[in-house]
Amino acid sequence: MAERRQVQRTRVLKGAKILFNDRASVIDCTVRNLTNLGACAQLASSLGIPQNFELSFDAGRSNRKCQLIWRTENKLGISFS
Repeated sequence: MAERRQVQRTRVLKGAKILFNDRASVIDCTVRNLTNLGACAQLASSLGIPQNFELSFDAGRSNRKCQLIWRTENKLGISFS
């Protein structure tokens, strides 16, 4: 399979939160790899995650607007807006 990423991602193991519905819905996830352009997040289930959401790092000190690029049962490919 050909690599389609513009930038090689760095492997990380970082706790984060997915926020949507005007931050009324919060889902815990683990970011597995990361660049300034996007990330891969692992979670219990990707069911119900919308196309656009926020990803919150560092107990809410860092938030990134995101677009869902791909999903599997328990992983998300994310592009930062």
